[in-house]
Amino acid sequence: MAKKEIKIHNKSDKPDNIVKKEARIFQECEEIENELPRFLRGFFLYLKGNVLPMSRLAYLHDIRFFCNYLIQETDLTKARTPGKITLQEFGQIRAADVNLYLDYCRKYKVETEKSIYIYENNNKTLARKKSSVSVMFKQLYRDGLIPENITDGFDPIRVPKAGEQEIKALQDDEVMIMLDAVTNGTGLTEHQRAYWQKTKKRDKAVLILFLTYGLRLSELQQLNISSFNFSRGEFKIYRKRGKESIMPLNQSATAVISDYLANERPSADKLTEENKDALFLSLQGKRMTDRQIRELVKKYTSIALQTTQKAGYSPHKLRATAATSLIGRGNSIYDVAALLDHEQVTTTQLYARHKQNVKRNLVNDMEWEKERTEK
Repeated sequence: MAKKEIKIHNKSDKPDNIVKKEARIFQECEEIENELPRFLRGFFLYLKGNVLPMSRLAYLHDIRFFCNYLIQETDLTKARTPGKITLQEFGQIRAADVNLYLDYCRKYKVETEKSIYIYENNNKTLARKKSSVSVMFKQLYRDGLIPENITDGFDPIRVPKAGEQEIKALQDDEVMIMLDAVTNGTGLTEHQRAYWQKTKKRDKAVLILFLTYGLRLSELQQLNISSFNFSRGEFKIYRKRGKESIMPLNQSATAVISDYLANERPSADKLTEENKDALFLSLQGKRMTDRQIRELVKKYTSIALQTTQKAGYSPHKLRATAATSLIGRGNSIYDVAALLDHEQVTTTQLYARHKQNVKRNLVNDMEWEKERTEK
C-alpha cells in the first residue's frame, strides 16, 4: 500500500518544512513499531519521551534488525516475522545470546538475487547497537515482563574517548584553497566545472555558512529564505530538541547569500509551492537533500586536501574547522560553545586542545637559545 501524503496544518512558529520533517520521522517510527512485537509498547513509550526523534528512529531500526537476526540466524524463536516473536521467547534470551549477536554485527553479509553485500561495523556502531538492545531489555525488566535484567552480562565494547580521537579539520590555508576552488573553479575536473558554472554561488554560500557558524548538516539543510532578516542582520536556525537560535550575519555571509539569491537561485514562479521558500536548491529546483550537501562538501574539501572526493571531509568536519579556527583566533571556548550549541563546554575544549598542539609545534620550531648555543 502506498504511503499517504503528509499534509501540514501548522499553527506553531516553526517553518512548514521542519514540521513536515518531524512528522516524517514520527511516521517512520510508528511504521517500525507496528512491525515489532506488541509487548514492546513500554519500550516504545520510553523512547518517545526520553530520546531525540532521530535517536528514537535509530533505536527502532536496531531493534528490528535484532529481531530479524533472531529469526534468520538463531533457533531462539519460531516466528517468521518480528511481530510474531513471543514474550516467552524473549524471556529465554540470555546475555550470551546477545553477545553472539554483537559479534555477528561486526561483520555480516546480506545476499540478494544479484549481489552479496558485506557489512562491517566499527566499535562506535556496535556500541549503539548494544545500547539499543540494553535499553530494551532494561525496560522489559522494569515493566515486569521478563524475570531478570540480563544486561549486566553484555560484553563491554570499548569506544575511544573524545579526547583520544584525532580531530579532523581544515587548516586555514586549506580553507583558502577550498574557497578559491568554489569561487574560480580551480582544481575542478572538466565534468565538475560544467555543474559548477550553474551552482557556484550556491556552493559558496553553503561552504561559508558551514565555516562561519559551524552549523550541523540538518540545520543548514532546513534553512529557508524566510529564515533570514537582512534588515536586522540575522537569521534563525532550529537546533536539536527544537530549540530556536538567532545567528548574526557578518559581511561575508550576507554577501554570498545575497549574491546567490539575486543571481543564481531560480525565481519563485519557476518552483513548486513546497520549494519556493527553500534556501538551497538542487538543479531540479527541489530543496537539497542531506546527501547532496554532503557530496558538495566532500568535493570541495577533497580539492583542499589534494585527495579523492571519497576521502573528502564531511560537513561535520567543517563544523570542527569552524571551532578550531575560532579558538585559534583567541576566542573564548565558552563563546564558541554557545555559537556551536555544545551542551558541554568540555566538547569545545577538545578543539582548544587541538589548537594547543599546533601552538606547541610552532614554538618547538623557534628554539632561539638552542640555535645560539649550537653555533
